[in-house]
Amino acid sequence: MTAVMIQGCGSNVGKSMLVAGLCRAARRRGLRVAPFKPQNMSNNAAVTADGGEIGRAQALQALACGLAPITDMNPVLLKPESERGAQVIVQGKRLTTAMARDYARLKPQLMGAVLDSFQRLRAAHDLVIVEGAGSPAEVNLRPGDIANMGFARAADVPVVLVGDIDRGGVIAQLIGTQAVIDADDAAMVVGFLINKFRGDPQLFDDGYQLISQRTGWRGFGVVPWFDRAHLLPAEDALDLASGPSGGGTKIACLAFSRIANFDDLDPLAAEENVDLVIVRAGEAIPGDARLVILPGSKSTRGDLAFLRAQGWDIDLQAHIRRGGHVLGICGGYQMLGQVVRDPEGIEGEAGDTAGLGILDVETTMSPDKRLTRVAAQHVATGLEVMGYEIHIGRTIGPDRARPFATVNGESEGAISANGQITGTYLHGLFASDMFRAQFLASLDIAASGMVHGAVIEQALDALADHVEAHIDVAGILALSR
Repeated sequence: MTAVMIQGCGSNVGKSMLVAGLCRAARRRGLRVAPFKPQNMSNNAAVTADGGEIGRAQALQALACGLAPITDMNPVLLKPESERGAQVIVQGKRLTTAMARDYARLKPQLMGAVLDSFQRLRAAHDLVIVEGAGSPAEVNLRPGDIANMGFARAADVPVVLVGDIDRGGVIAQLIGTQAVIDADDAAMVVGFLINKFRGDPQLFDDGYQLISQRTGWRGFGVVPWFDRAHLLPAEDALDLASGPSGGGTKIACLAFSRIANFDDLDPLAAEENVDLVIVRAGEAIPGDARLVILPGSKSTRGDLAFLRAQGWDIDLQAHIRRGGHVLGICGGYQMLGQVVRDPEGIEGEAGDTAGLGILDVETTMSPDKRLTRVAAQHVATGLEVMGYEIHIGRTIGPDRARPFATVNGESEGAISANGQITGTYLHGLFASDMFRAQFLASLDIAASGMVHGAVIEQALDALADHVEAHIDVAGILALSR
């Protein structure tokens, strides 16, 4: 028993969640298990114990395994900066920014790093559960592939293929994948799973049997929709959704086109007295919001233009005049200032972009990325705030004389003279329970007393229970090699 790979018939079929559940289930069996994703594309990243960055989904999967996340768990991370280009992170560190066509030529050079990371994990653990990316049916991307069948064949790892029945057409997803992929690639598939079923799974018995008959693949189960998935960090910004309206105080978050590290919002969304509203393109910022959050962004200047195109700059001014509060995190903090300068074209075309001008600070982008976990002290309350920084750019200006926090005795962040506008580079700040309670109290919102880490652990245990109830886990583990 060394490794098994979960691939999907498409993006967002639930691979990440299934791998997290299988990891926790394997850990319960006493196995030393680790997650691995050769290549990921996400702006929702985590800072690792070894000072790099990986996809947030792999950090969650590491937690399911009882491990600290390390860069070997996701050796290639693509962070989209535009419609055509992405920052390429290799074993935790920025390698380059590449256009899609250029990356296709770069991929074969990355297989060595992918296999090195995989072999280190495999040597240190009883089992590695691998997650694919996108779909192996994208045969136009097969040359040089490092994410799906290219990796599976290079590392000789058996594959379980996942279809998403919630989208419809799951029979065609699975049978069609076998039909279009190379015969040697198809030979790597040892079975299939049906995910996100709603209703009585027995109603799909005939379809399940048909897939098995047509493909010759073994079925490992039909997995119903997991109702507690919203409690776990999402990888894709498309999964961001407003929380249910429960009559709580409204907190609005702007959904930038390149929104990053949006799991900052999860602890707020879980608070029973908070109504979290995700404001999308074409929508106005709610007039009754107590707080508006400008989250992280992979393209600060690009998303400043996006913000203005939605008219959100005008909405923010009205919000401030009504006495509302604004919090900018990382890229959102940079946007609050007077100007964002990018003289070297780090995030796109070189140049300067006027900020929103509601904090008296200015930011200059630089090639050096700050990647670190931090224990900060909130200035207003003295409470410890555990978080991490993952950004390029340095911010200076008079409002930094009123810092949000201190880190190792140094000032961090900025607050406006009237106290309504706050900027910080600290991601993950709301996962600190005592700080979150005090922050909400400053907005006249009663905190629930929730322990966020416990909520995540309980959701992972529930996910493992769900997986055990509906998947032949023992059968999948037995086929690993």
